[in-house]
Amino acid sequence: MENPWYKDGLNFKCTGCGQCCTGGPGYVWLSEEDISQLIDHLKISRKEFFDRYTRQLFHRISLKEDRKTYDCVFLKGNRCEVYSARPKQCRTFPWWPEHLSSPEAWKEAAKQCEGINHPEAPVIPESEINRHL
Repeated sequence: MENPWYKDGLNFKCTGCGQCCTGGPGYVWLSEEDISQLIDHLKISRKEFFDRYTRQLFHRISLKEDRKTYDCVFLKGNRCEVYSARPKQCRTFPWWPEHLSSPEAWKEAAKQCEGINHPEAPVIPESEINRHL
């Protein structure tokens, strides 16, 4: 996108609140690369990984959620148990096209994420934002 509305950057600082991992329902879609990283990180077999942590929906693979809270299966005490191996969808939050489509969409995302426009958040430059898209 040439001269996006966020060309001067956006304020964001992850506070570790875990809100992006809870409150669904929602989907964390897994690529083959995500699956391999998680299996290596957890040091379990592919079958065990699929049986314990995933579900198939719409011909795609997603992480399971807690059936009552909709928390991600890897969220424990507001912390991600697989943070260093988390899926790309998680690594790129909040830099998703739907959040960056307009200033209004960014403000809407901020209602669910305290790190967006946080008073202590640095300005993330456009180049870094685009790298995550």
